[in-house]
Amino acid sequence: MKTLDDLDVKDKKVLVRVDFNVPLKDGAVTDDTRIRGALPTLIELLDGGAALVLVSHLGRPKDREPELSLRPVADRLAELIGTPVKLAPGVVGDQVTALANALEPGGILLLENVRYEPGETKNDGDLADALASLADLYVNDAFGAAHRAHASTEGVARRLPHAAGRLLEREVKTLGGILEHPKKPLVAIVGGAKVTDKIAVIDRFMHVADTILIGGAMCFPFFKAQGHTVGDSLCEAEGVGPAKDALAQSRMDRSHLELPIDLVIADRFAAEAEHRVLDGVDVPDGWMGIDIGPRTAQMYADEIAKAGTVFWNGPMGAFELEPFAAGTRAVAEAVAACEGTTVVGGGDSAAALQQFGLGDRVTHLSTGGGASLELIEGKKLPGVEALR
Repeated sequence: MKTLDDLDVKDKKVLVRVDFNVPLKDGAVTDDTRIRGALPTLIELLDGGAALVLVSHLGRPKDREPELSLRPVADRLAELIGTPVKLAPGVVGDQVTALANALEPGGILLLENVRYEPGETKNDGDLADALASLADLYVNDAFGAAHRAHASTEGVARRLPHAAGRLLEREVKTLGGILEHPKKPLVAIVGGAKVTDKIAVIDRFMHVADTILIGGAMCFPFFKAQGHTVGDSLCEAEGVGPAKDALAQSRMDRSHLELPIDLVIADRFAAEAEHRVLDGVDVPDGWMGIDIGPRTAQMYADEIAKAGTVFWNGPMGAFELEPFAAGTRAVAEAVAACEGTTVVGGGDSAAALQQFGLGDRVTHLSTGGGASLELIEGKKLPGVEALR
């Protein structure tokens, strides 16, 4: 994969695909983590004498909804980077071309939400041509969108000299390193709601991890496969078969698959619900499991403490509700305290780390939930492959 080290950007216009898909409220950015993540690449390009044309999506617009404009993003980027950022009136077109042509070294132009153009998600060749015409070089630093073959992530890379930005480069090297040469023991923590969403990740870790810790609602298909009662717990019916297969595979493979040994159960899914610790995993009728229990949390924390490498994706319970946050908090604190290499695979796990004030206490916090999972699964990411 080509990197910034392979490009001479002096006096060149560089089209940079960034991931500025950030949360907004009342016309302002409420979490600028992804914008900050792009700064090292943008600053390196500017210091190298480039002018920048930035392209990003925001949300999933059906038309050109003004509330999904990148205006707040342009304003916040300007504050962070300390130089003016001009927002283009669109993605392509004569006005956009004129603004790009007028850019001098050190200048920054942010195109409007690229998903305002229906050709973006279709990887439309005309849109890719139009984007490529705005610059001399292309840099992809949007790892969170690298698993999509879109015009701004894959199509334009086929049309310009290209490279990976520092963020994307680090993501690929770090996540790939977990699989290829992890410091042992390797502990994988896999949580979330659905086994079917994560079964390929579990299968991959079966061959390389020493221990796999399962949490979240996805543990209930495993329990059901073992013959336990799950009460009213969220239990994905389609996940029972894959869970049963994973349990059988675990008995044959080198990895040790661990399931919760106790649970926090409630009479309904609500912060004010009646809840208690269940010593065991057979959930009674009328109750639902919403978090791992304290004995499980301690057991998992002990495993994490011994790890040379940790990969975590998916919460242990409904951490957004305070009565059911303890399991995820315990895992987050254990990962943060681990002396080994710790990698958190984006999504809800990253949100949990931030919620508990631990976002800066891990080795690598991935910016791409879906992309990180697909890379771990062994899939080829179109946005990465186009940079080969």
